[in-house]
Amino acid sequence: MIQAIVEVLKSVLLSINNVTQNYGLSIIILTILIRVITWPLMSKQLSSAKAMQEIQPELKKLQEKYKHDQEKLNAATFELWKKHKINPAAGCLPLLVQLPILWAMFRMLQTPPNIETSQFFLFTIDMREALMSTVDGVTVWKSNPGYWILVFLSGATTYLQQKLTMTDQSQRSMMIVMPLMLLYFSLRFPAGVILYWVVNNLLSLGQHLLISRGSAMGEVEN
Repeated sequence: MIQAIVEVLKSVLLSINNVTQNYGLSIIILTILIRVITWPLMSKQLSSAKAMQEIQPELKKLQEKYKHDQEKLNAATFELWKKHKINPAAGCLPLLVQLPILWAMFRMLQTPPNIETSQFFLFTIDMREALMSTVDGVTVWKSNPGYWILVFLSGATTYLQQKLTMTDQSQRSMMIVMPLMLLYFSLRFPAGVILYWVVNNLLSLGQHLLISRGSAMGEVEN
């Protein structure tokens, strides 16, 4: 299944690249196109995450009240979800649907297509290479500042996205761990993969802000 998605995405990417003649720009356009297609699913996921965030104070009170009675806590939590018309599964299903696309994009971008070498560069950054590459068994750190900007953005945008969408404050440590992991992997992934991740994160942040703004406007009107 994943390989079939990879082939479809590769075909679309190459078609876009035939027009742009720039692999990096083609990745950006493809990422935006995927976001447009999956917009309804992402909106459901982000709306569910926002709703879960808003009931956290009430949930904490229940956890404190029934900290010695798991059965009553589960029942009270269910009633709280019911009261606010929240379905926790609503945030999981859209994510599960999108995961195959995410994995397919990563797999495809890790092996750049066979196109002219001159087309791989975006702002002088070679989309085929990682910050840390090995030449004749020796590790070579790229000096192009564009690589470092992409690495920084991969960590920073991951941190911001997690901060905005985190529903369980007990997992705050993940806000540090995940960006650091992304920084580490960014040193080894081709720049094209990191570009996709950064653009995808920025689009997620924008969509989250739009949903939050829409909810706030709705509350004011009510």
